[in-house]
Amino acid sequence: MLQSTGLTNSDSSAAKTVTPSTIKASGPCGCDSSAPQAIPENIQERIAKHPCYSEDAHHHYARLHVAVAPACNIQCNYCNRKYDCANESRPGVVSEVLTPEEAAHKALVIAGKIPQMTVLGIAGPGDPLANPKHTFRTFELVAEQAPDIKLCLSSNGLMLTEYIDKIKELKIDHVTLTINMVDPEIGEKIYPWVRYNRKRYKGIEGVKILHEKQMEALDALREADILCKVNSVMIPGINDQHLAEVNEVIRSKGAFLHNIMPLISAPEHGTHFGLIGQRGPNPKELKAVQDSCSGNMKMMRHCRQCRADAVGLLGEDRSQEFTKDKFLEMTPEYDLAARQEVHENIERFTAEVKAAKAAKAAKAAKGGPKILVAVATKGNRLVNQHFGHAKEFQIFEVDGVDVKFVAHRKVDHYCQTGYGEKATLEHIIKAIADCKGVLASKIGLCPQEELRKAGLEPFEAYDVIDKVALDFYEQFTKSSESVGVS
Repeated sequence: MLQSTGLTNSDSSAAKTVTPSTIKASGPCGCDSSAPQAIPENIQERIAKHPCYSEDAHHHYARLHVAVAPACNIQCNYCNRKYDCANESRPGVVSEVLTPEEAAHKALVIAGKIPQMTVLGIAGPGDPLANPKHTFRTFELVAEQAPDIKLCLSSNGLMLTEYIDKIKELKIDHVTLTINMVDPEIGEKIYPWVRYNRKRYKGIEGVKILHEKQMEALDALREADILCKVNSVMIPGINDQHLAEVNEVIRSKGAFLHNIMPLISAPEHGTHFGLIGQRGPNPKELKAVQDSCSGNMKMMRHCRQCRADAVGLLGEDRSQEFTKDKFLEMTPEYDLAARQEVHENIERFTAEVKAAKAAKAAKAAKGGPKILVAVATKGNRLVNQHFGHAKEFQIFEVDGVDVKFVAHRKVDHYCQTGYGEKATLEHIIKAIADCKGVLASKIGLCPQEELRKAGLEPFEAYDVIDKVALDFYEQFTKSSESVGVS
């Protein structure tokens, strides 16, 4: 077993069980079969510790979003910044807005408490560049006191060109733009108004201004050599068929990464789309659009659509541990040397994982049929979570040689002290029905039985995801072959 970085709680190891099933030679999962795109070495170094820009990094490194930017200069039909719930995880949601000084104090506290936190991002709850004074003051304070923390900015792009020199001055190397359209007629269905130069523009007039400024923002970031990730919200019936064109345009203008995310739409959120019943895409629809664009540029599939005050690894939110009344009472214990030691341990661990994968691949002549597996994990690229404790399953594509992350599926806890467990298990099985196996540190006998009935093989282990997935694939394939022979 590869040694972990020691940053997660350990679970007891458990026996592995695989029973016969079938694998279609054509690859039943409908996975993206395009070859992975090579990333230049200098770019790899820039994204190596950024959990949003690197799928590998998101298993190990954490982020902190500080909410210092309440105002916004556009209105999106999928956004309601007035809504707040400690248990709700989506963009625009915060529990409290901070001053720059409070935000910097919080960053130093968390950098000590969570040494694998490498990125400080400002993403709202409004638009950071509609709140330039507070945004840039926060970055200045953190850069002065914690030079190893990456600074990251998310914006709609309306005001980016006006502040590109300040962004460069502060060495903000990662900027995310939300671009949902490159056709103003489609944008008119998404944005009711835009406020620019102290004037509010309604309808298509405002959308045309937003589009023009977003295109200028992409050009400015490319010319400044700042890595740009583009977020696009997929809205069925409005821009779902249009996102391929968005993808082409942003690629041509130098964007590094495209994150196509599902619309979050529910009446209780109070958004326009939620109130009129606009639905979001299902996982199959989302994956189809992502796959259709993946041949053009690198696609982000591990986004969790974080809160504007998110804390911790992607997929977890520790913001309630660090509310204002709590973190202001904490003394910062920022220790650059201690943080670097933790990061070096992570780097050694990931190097071991890559070496183990390479050794496994060298023994295999070629990959076999592709299947999907659902993994219960608390992070660090380990199978290290009990099936019943999982709030989400990470979905990996496996072919016997390679193990590739493709998606995550949110679910409800199965273990609820007996209340609603049958319905919850049915929901979980439906969410991962396209998978062949479920990998977890422990799976109870009752869910094991129900999983098998649904054609999902339970597999218990505590180890690196890649190793467990390949072990499962090997035994699953052998079991399938023996069934076929008999």
